[in-house]
Amino acid sequence: MLKLAWFSTGRGAGSRRLLATVQDEISAGRLDARIEVVFCNREPGQDAQTDQLFEQVRGYGLPLIYLSTLCFRRERGESPAAAGEPLPAWRLDFDREVVRLLEPYPFDLGVLAGYMLICTEILCERYDLLNLHPAAPDGPPGTWQEVIWHLMGKGLDHSGVRMHLATTELDMGPPVTYCTYPIHGSAFDEMWWEVEKRGVAAIKSEDGEENALFQTIRRQGVARELPLVVETLRTFADGRVRVRDKQGVDAQGRQVAGFDLTDEIERIVERAKI
Repeated sequence: MLKLAWFSTGRGAGSRRLLATVQDEISAGRLDARIEVVFCNREPGQDAQTDQLFEQVRGYGLPLIYLSTLCFRRERGESPAAAGEPLPAWRLDFDREVVRLLEPYPFDLGVLAGYMLICTEILCERYDLLNLHPAAPDGPPGTWQEVIWHLMGKGLDHSGVRMHLATTELDMGPPVTYCTYPIHGSAFDEMWWEVEKRGVAAIKSEDGEENALFQTIRRQGVARELPLVVETLRTFADGRVRVRDKQGVDAQGRQVAGFDLTDEIERIVERAKI
């Protein structure tokens, strides 16, 4: 049985839906796994959305551990981590405390499910942690918005979703699993013609995220995110993929630059349309 640790900040409904989907697969016996512990970097009463996650976790009867990043920092009189700069020393101290709190709950694999912290080397070296990123293995880092604008700006013909091992370098860990999907073809042609006619800069300024192509690419990605998380965990539970020396390997121990789950994910997406 695959033993999991679930890391989440619990900022909204998406985080709760992801936990519910995986827990439902486990409860139904379709996923040979168990969530050993849920860790959150907020505490009760800090955020209404996170409090809903706590209620959900308790409803499942799962062990819940929390340590507020905000409170941890303020108690030490420290400043927030600045974007683009090395993480301050207090963040390493925070992750050391996280490791201590998780010690009673051994697990095989951690899932970063809406966990809004960059993991320091303290966590990345201690645990194998999977993170979801809304791009194919050859796609760019960044937020899902940044990824889509990059795709549109380059006129690329495909995108994807990947699960990669978390490292201290944001979105750059080794891919473990992925799926891809086309963003050109008859269903997209008219929208791409508009991009070519107006230019991405004008569309970004005038339409923003309401642009039809932007919205269509986003829907395609979202439809595949939850299935990829579940199917990734299933590949681990079935022994088709595992982590060795911080790299994904197949059942024969051969290193893989991402295990392609496109066929499985597309079947799930098609069934959801019926």
